[in-house]
Amino acid sequence: MDEFELIKNYFQKLTKNNPGALKLNDDVFFDKKSKTVLSVDTYNEKVHYLNFKKPALIIKKIIRSSISDLICKGVNPKYIFISASGNSKHFSKKNLKLISKSIKEEQKKYNIKLSGGDTTKSNLSSFTIVSLGKSAKIVKRGNVSVGDDIYVTGYLGDSFLGLEVLKKKIIVNRYLKNYFINKYFLPNLPISITKYLFNFAKSSIDISDGLFDDLSKLINNKKIGYIINSNKIPISKNLKSYLEINNKSILKFVSKGDDYQVMFTSPKNKRNYIKKLSKRINLKITRIGSTTNIKNQRIIINDKKLLKPIHYVGYLHKFWKVNYCLLLFFL
Repeated sequence: MDEFELIKNYFQKLTKNNPGALKLNDDVFFDKKSKTVLSVDTYNEKVHYLNFKKPALIIKKIIRSSISDLICKGVNPKYIFISASGNSKHFSKKNLKLISKSIKEEQKKYNIKLSGGDTTKSNLSSFTIVSLGKSAKIVKRGNVSVGDDIYVTGYLGDSFLGLEVLKKKIIVNRYLKNYFINKYFLPNLPISITKYLFNFAKSSIDISDGLFDDLSKLINNKKIGYIINSNKIPISKNLKSYLEINNKSILKFVSKGDDYQVMFTSPKNKRNYIKKLSKRINLKITRIGSTTNIKNQRIIINDKKLLKPIHYVGYLHKFWKVNYCLLLFFL
């Protein structure tokens, strides 16, 4: 049983009288009356990060991962709450100073405020982060029609290559090693698009589990498929160079997640607006495909209209994962 089967089989029915839970099909809780938008994420050592050797970078990564859930909904994050578990080695005075400094830097960069949390002792480190924002509306998943355009912000795939470098499964030169590891720990969140999403996005999601897995979650409709042009998927010059030199496929690297870019669907009549906005806010926004009435999800390879079924699986927990909001919220 994977995480989504677990949620559907055991918890979804418990939210029947709680519209703010969004049937646990989105990564946020949304109460329209109080304008409250909230996400909850848990990160465990040896599951979400390899070890705790780089505490300053790890805390930045998990903060960005958490607030990304709000950004892709069109909501600016305002407050974060961090609960931490670990031992005296994890939270030595040296590490605590590094963690504190990183949180301060993230507060300044994203205009967020640390507002509470908890600490407990454990053998392995673990963090749970609650991110809170205020908005009268959000861009939900599932509001997709046949013929909608599919867009992504930024570049995809760098983070996964960085993880493979950290695992020593891929060897690159020093420059590329530093570049890809940096992209793994410090995703460049597209926060500049947040306040504009309501102008054109019908549905949206952040790319955390992989392009194709997250696209399926975004559409959330078995009657609607999609066509993606692999040549349109935006990747960095460094990743493109690596793939060409090593004769690797782009599909694997964009399918593993941890990119934390925004993916959204939009009607065709918004193309010109999105193109102009991309230039105005200096953010790469790429149209990579469109939705179709084809039930089997397919991809275009090399602009040659050769349709190929998707078999690339993204990040998926077996048995459990905290990646949804299960809340008793009294307002």
